Amino acid sequence: MEPFIKREKEYFYIKNWTEISPSIIAGFTTKLGGFSEGFDGTLNCGFHVGDNQETVRKNRQHLAAKLHFPTGKWVGCEQTHGIRIAEINSEQQGKGSLDYESSMQDTDGLYTRLPDTLLTLCYADCVPIYFFAANHDMIGIAHAGWKGTVKGIAKEMIAEWNKKGIEPSEIMVAIGPSICEKCYVVDNRVIKEVDTWLSSGDNKPYNEISSGQYQLNLRKLNQMILEKSGISSENIYITNLCTSCDHMEFYSHRRDRGNTGRMLGFIGLKGNDGSEG
Repeated sequence: MEPFIKREKEYFYIKNWTEISPSIIAGFTTKLGGFSEGFDGTLNCGFHVGDNQETVRKNRQHLAAKLHFPTGKWVGCEQTHGIRIAEINSEQQGKGSLDYESSMQDTDGLYTRLPDTLLTLCYADCVPIYFFAANHDMIGIAHAGWKGTVKGIAKEMIAEWNKKGIEPSEIMVAIGPSICEKCYVVDNRVIKEVDTWLSSGDNKPYNEISSGQYQLNLRKLNQMILEKSGISSENIYITNLCTSCDHMEFYSHRRDRGNTGRMLGFIGLKGNDGSEG
């Protein structure tokens, strides 16, 4: 099922979830509609890629206005392709929203029950994974490149929520735009790590195209890890949007050989009073 079926110029959003809870906003930006001049596109949201810092702030403030979610309520991270996950409270609101220095350090996953808080992570091919337990008003987001994926960041998020009394059967997950298997070729070193997640009879999430070279479907691998962590396949939504193929919409680290901007994955719950924070 394709969850990102609604879009504005600047972002796609998960329509399925807004139908369940009107207070949720969860989505993924495009590279359209901002102010950057240094990349092929304009809405770069990454502070760490050589763009003018004031331009990045303008892009984020532009997006904040579109989302009706002020940057003082955002939380951002210094992402390191690890599996550290942080629970966010009110003291952390605003960290990493308008500068890189105040970002949550060494963090690739965020979750919270706190209303009027927008959890954000940057992407340019890696897999954005969104988590939502509607009955508990719990939301989360994870950054899963190949390293974070094989280290099990998706499983770690489920385990964290389980500690909070949330069963896997209560969790919905959406896997967002990322590089597709046709655009993502890896070597034996990566596949060796991938294979640690596979059981006898599993359909491999990769295809060998030449000796020691494989097309890897990171979205499929994360889906498999989620299912092995207790998430029902019916509760996992996967988009087919590829950050590398869709060059008019997205930045791609691999396609653009590292000289590129970053999209923003985001998820938040508006307060029950309908305020915007």
